[in-house]
Amino acid sequence: MIYEITILVNGGYNPAGKGATEDGKVPVVFVQYGRIGGFIMSWLKKFQSENRYLVFFFLYVGFCISYIDRSAIGLALPSVSKDFNLAPTEMGVIISVFFIGYSIMQIPGGWFADKFGSKTVICVALALWSVFTFTTGHAQTLSGLLFLRFVFGLCEGPYAGSCFRALAEYFPREVRAKYTGFVLSSNYIGSALAPVVVVPLILWFGWRGMFQILGLIGLAYVFLYVTLVKARRPAEEKKEDKKNQSKYFIQLLKMPLVWKLILCAFCVSCINKGLDAWIPTYLIAERGIDLKAVGYLTPIPFIASFISSASCGWIMDKFFDHREKYLIALSGAGTAFFLFLMYHAETIATVVIFQCGVYFFKSTIMALTVGLTLKVVTGAISGSASALVNMGGQVAGFLSPAFMGYLVYAFNGSFSAVFYYLITMGALCAVFAMTIRRKPEEQANA
Repeated sequence: MIYEITILVNGGYNPAGKGATEDGKVPVVFVQYGRIGGFIMSWLKKFQSENRYLVFFFLYVGFCISYIDRSAIGLALPSVSKDFNLAPTEMGVIISVFFIGYSIMQIPGGWFADKFGSKTVICVALALWSVFTFTTGHAQTLSGLLFLRFVFGLCEGPYAGSCFRALAEYFPREVRAKYTGFVLSSNYIGSALAPVVVVPLILWFGWRGMFQILGLIGLAYVFLYVTLVKARRPAEEKKEDKKNQSKYFIQLLKMPLVWKLILCAFCVSCINKGLDAWIPTYLIAERGIDLKAVGYLTPIPFIASFISSASCGWIMDKFFDHREKYLIALSGAGTAFFLFLMYHAETIATVVIFQCGVYFFKSTIMALTVGLTLKVVTGAISGSASALVNMGGQVAGFLSPAFMGYLVYAFNGSFSAVFYYLITMGALCAVFAMTIRRKPEEQANA
């Protein structure tokens, strides 16, 4: 394949007649470097690989970057609040507006991944959100910051669905649930790394410089992904599946299993997004610790999240095959129980210990909802299906932080109502999980 790079230079003659006037003169000279471009692209393609473990590594790192980038605003919020003189409700809106954009792009992003392949969508999404991460550091007004966070959410939205689509492209169906859990554990590695990376950057360069540095890291990742990963499609996907995607998606919407998983994902994400957004503020305002201590303490619970997410896919396949609802329900009840203990803890140490329990069980649910989806649906719509379930979680992302901000404001800075709200969502997740009936949906999907 010949690739052309055209350089426009004022003045000259165009023998090919492109853009020429009657006398053959054109205002530009077209200098073509097709052979050079072709050589460069051919040389780069030699480095591309279909190795599933290389792809898994990139997907893992990509999720880490996404969670560091989205967690950065929560860690920067005390500094941002001082610069913009924000009320608690406004702080909640800054968190929530990202998830509005993120949720909007869940279904379109999954469809794009099924239509164009995961590689294209992953690279475009990550490049765009890295640009808007960088520009967040240049926000001068609250409205400008809100706009940038919203567009940042729009750009990051397609990543999750395209990532799950990539798992379907490179891994056989029988192991997708396991590897879904593995790759989702990266969320917690990213969240755990976020304070370690972000807090020093804020202390050294300010919150504006921090966002600029994170944006540049994302762009470097995109270059490596484009260079090293070769595109492919799921093994079970046929050429005619592309023509039937709309039909498959309608069938997907008729599956009760999908909607019940969306409800479970919504409930647990109310807990997940709410805690991730407000834990730094809670520890500083109600527990009386400083930002540096927050940087040390907040990564600890994510270790529990990593362990549960990495192992739950294997546990589901090994011990709960066709009985996944019991594992989800048990995890919902466990989340509610440890939230209760966390709120009534008397010391910082016990707060962190019980928070580990919360994160262990909530992370199990989050991995199971997507893992079970990929286990049931065909690879041809894996991106759309996983994005649809993930959307349920992301809707909670813009509702829950804002609602928690309102509760803090309504109760004069107290987090008591916040914790009882979170406990209720954990209990509801357990209730919805017990309504799951898997076998009919599998037959319909087949």
